[in-house]
Amino acid sequence: MSYGSLPFWQNFCNGYNRRQEPSLQKDYVYFTLLHGHALGPSVAKPYLEPEPTEWRGPHPDNLEFRQPSRRLICERYRSRRGTLQSPLAPLLSSSAPTSMLMKTGSWARGATRIYDERSSLLDSSERLHVVTEPVSEPSPIMATPELGPQPSTPAPAPEIHQSINDAMARRIVRKIDWRIIPLLFTTYLFNFMDKTILSSAAVFGLKNDNHLVGQQYSWVSSVFYFGYFFWTYPTTLLIARVPVGKYIAINTFFWGAVVALTAACSSYGGLITVRFLLGVAEATITPALMFITSTWYTRDEVPVRTGIWFAGNSIGGIVSSLLAYGLGHIAETDKVGPWRAMFILLGGATFIWGFVIFFLLPDSISKAKFLTPEERQWAGDRVVIAGTGSTDKTVWKWDQMLECLSDPKTWLIWSITILCQIPNGGTQNFANLVIVSFGFTSLQSTLINIPYSLITAGFIFGTGWLAGRFRSLNCILAACIVIPPVVGSALIGKRGSIPHGASLFGYFCLSTGPAALPLILSLVQTNFRGVTKKMTMTAMVFIAYCAGNIAGPQLFKASEAPLYGTAFQAIMICYALVICLALVLRFYLQFMNTRRVKEEGVDGSAGTSGAVGGGKVLDITDGRPVMEVVNEVQLRPEDYEDVTDWKTFGFRYRL
Repeated sequence: MSYGSLPFWQNFCNGYNRRQEPSLQKDYVYFTLLHGHALGPSVAKPYLEPEPTEWRGPHPDNLEFRQPSRRLICERYRSRRGTLQSPLAPLLSSSAPTSMLMKTGSWARGATRIYDERSSLLDSSERLHVVTEPVSEPSPIMATPELGPQPSTPAPAPEIHQSINDAMARRIVRKIDWRIIPLLFTTYLFNFMDKTILSSAAVFGLKNDNHLVGQQYSWVSSVFYFGYFFWTYPTTLLIARVPVGKYIAINTFFWGAVVALTAACSSYGGLITVRFLLGVAEATITPALMFITSTWYTRDEVPVRTGIWFAGNSIGGIVSSLLAYGLGHIAETDKVGPWRAMFILLGGATFIWGFVIFFLLPDSISKAKFLTPEERQWAGDRVVIAGTGSTDKTVWKWDQMLECLSDPKTWLIWSITILCQIPNGGTQNFANLVIVSFGFTSLQSTLINIPYSLITAGFIFGTGWLAGRFRSLNCILAACIVIPPVVGSALIGKRGSIPHGASLFGYFCLSTGPAALPLILSLVQTNFRGVTKKMTMTAMVFIAYCAGNIAGPQLFKASEAPLYGTAFQAIMICYALVICLALVLRFYLQFMNTRRVKEEGVDGSAGTSGAVGGGKVLDITDGRPVMEVVNEVQLRPEDYEDVTDWKTFGFRYRL
């Protein structure tokens, strides 16, 4: 969209009037100019006086507010095209008296810059000339009723951050990585082990000792996600409101205790109860880890860090397989038995880990004692500039929740998530039973899951790195990563008529499927701005996660054991639909980026949070460190406000 187009200027004045300046809310003035004419009051008035709301403008020098009774800044536009032809031409000419400027009616209350010489939208021959005139006493013309009372004190000046060099910036990021990522990784490792140890326990006597028949084992698997579903939305509300580090620690204490108590179960009812409570306990973990990641890291860093801690999922699978193999040698005639020993050991370790989280995981950047005050300031500023905004001191906003529900990308991501998790719910809980059907023993089935988990971890980390390195690959990677599971599920579905070796190869093809979820979580963290909007989307993702994992085990019908033909046909269809929807999502995000470029008149960036420092739209290109961008921008109080992606000028979506 060009500088001289009407939609650009309509968007321009609409956006600027929504900029909130607490001490000067009634001093809005807009002179919206085109190359050959200006917008008159009849055109501009609808855009000039709505209720003040949050907005982010495109450039620090585009807009200035002044108290007209103390100082008047008059901008005069000099056009190479000659005299401006509009009702405002006399007022905007270089000879117009200052007093006339204030006589334009209730829609004009001061003066503002439009674009200065640094704007790329003006060429070298089109400059703005600034004339500053002190007003000694108001004239009758200037003392109009529309001006209203002037504030007695100016807006507070923002805190100035200290510039740092590249070495110091890298050192700060390294300190953050070494404190935050190991905690998140290990927490997610326990999260996965405690959730999936049920699959190993099933082949070591759990089904017989608890007298499970028919579909009861499937319901024991599914009920975990009923508890998860029950607590998902309430916990997302709490995550943004309470000290998140302490909240995760308390959940971990409860979760460890529930896992250990599973060993005391001797009936279907007992297993159903503890599995439901375990779902409630673990519902907090992944949303909280997503919140922490987007709190500490930039948009380019989020996919890589998410991939690292999500890989704890797969490493947890390796550890649980080795643990099950070792404890599986305990005789089933022993009082404790192998499956009970698994739950006691994992539950106790998880409970102890809760103390580590309590003392080492900071609640926010501002409370991170392992950083100096200057480092905390810089760490916070880098996320405001190159992340998705500050998460400190935010409140729940219903308008952001409604915006999330009306956003098309919300439902595309939701659909992709549920289709990914239907296969996941079944394969996680029936993996060992399926492997045994290939002709392996119970102990061998636990070892076969080790290479499966290694493949999954490698793909999670690799795709996370690629998604962070290239801003347009996320959706394509999500589509490509589920192609092998389509092939694998087709092979396993036909294993009655093919060699066991081909079936085992098909099983390993399924291992890349879990890598799709961290890519989807990265899209949520990087493409949703506004704490309430992001946490609402997070809750919806995990509602879909629960629904898929509830449905998945039910597809494994006891009457079809050990082939489970229906289950693997459904897995193939689900992953095929994921491929289609991931491509649709990419085309939609690309369309939105193109439309926003036309409406806003600037390219914007998918590597930063949008306009900051009064409106600068910056970009972090290859070879340019975040440190340089943070040093060159002076943030203002409004940059720390909680604003959504729809209302952020210059915000572009990662594809």
